[in-house]
Amino acid sequence: MAKEINTIGVLTSGGDAPGMNAAIRAVVREGLSKGKKVKGIRRGYAGLLNEEIIDMDAKSVSDTISRGGTILQTARCMEFVTPEGQQKGAEICKKHGIDAIVVIGGDGSFQGAQKLAGLGINTVGVPGTIDLDIACTDYTIGFDTACNTAMEAIDKVRDTSTSHERCSIIEVMGRGAGYIALWCGLANGAEEILLPEKYDYDEQRLIEQIKAAHDCGKQHYIIINAEGVGHSQSMAKRIEEATGIETRATILGHMQRGGSPTVMDRVYATTMGAMAVDLLCEGKSNRVVAHRNGEFVDYDINEALAMKKCIPEYMYQLSKSLV
Repeated sequence: MAKEINTIGVLTSGGDAPGMNAAIRAVVREGLSKGKKVKGIRRGYAGLLNEEIIDMDAKSVSDTISRGGTILQTARCMEFVTPEGQQKGAEICKKHGIDAIVVIGGDGSFQGAQKLAGLGINTVGVPGTIDLDIACTDYTIGFDTACNTAMEAIDKVRDTSTSHERCSIIEVMGRGAGYIALWCGLANGAEEILLPEKYDYDEQRLIEQIKAAHDCGKQHYIIINAEGVGHSQSMAKRIEEATGIETRATILGHMQRGGSPTVMDRVYATTMGAMAVDLLCEGKSNRVVAHRNGEFVDYDINEALAMKKCIPEYMYQLSKSLV
């Protein structure tokens, strides 16, 4: 029979994402409702190793569901990648009476959770990343808000681009994954989407398409460029020199991580945070909460980390046929 847990820790790790506070709030209040103590671990695994651990109650998370970022803050921690760091983290958990942890973050954060589980600390991961690049789930906390933030900014750039008959390259976040670029490309009706998973770096083809569109009387040309392709400023310069069309690059950057989360990010993050606590209270460990095929489910972390994710081919082809 699984040992009953008494104290649940919660941390956010990796890049921040709108909706993380909703997940933290759910972990705290669901844990308290089940008679558990809840401790917040500040600054992710780095804070765990530095023993930045605080007691949390219902008041600790009051009026946080609408706030972007993470009230627990986040950091990256190379020490926790090492076996020594992981062992130290498990010992600190035991020292503070933490027998279970909810880890909110991406694949790298889940790898840390996996190691803690192997060292006797029950762990459940909750997918929090604006990049939507976790293979086991169709949804990650923050993606919807980030897409809406970027979409609104791109609409504004299109207005001025049309006024000046410019070509505009708008760079969105996504170092290794092009999901924000793909969704915004479809939502904004972009003429071209450059994804790290798909881009063939044939810039001459791109230049010819821009020229052809201009010759047909098109008043703007919007290119959504994922961060993983990058080099938007130099690309804009080359396109302008080759086409004679004024070309500007706009890098949206970290504004996509901020802002009040959308209703989807609030509700889904709340559900996932509460479900993580429920799983821990059932004695489960080494799990990841996910949203798959319209339902909230959970996977073994090992299974989840072994999954691969690809850009939906139909959506990508659609972005080309609707130009």
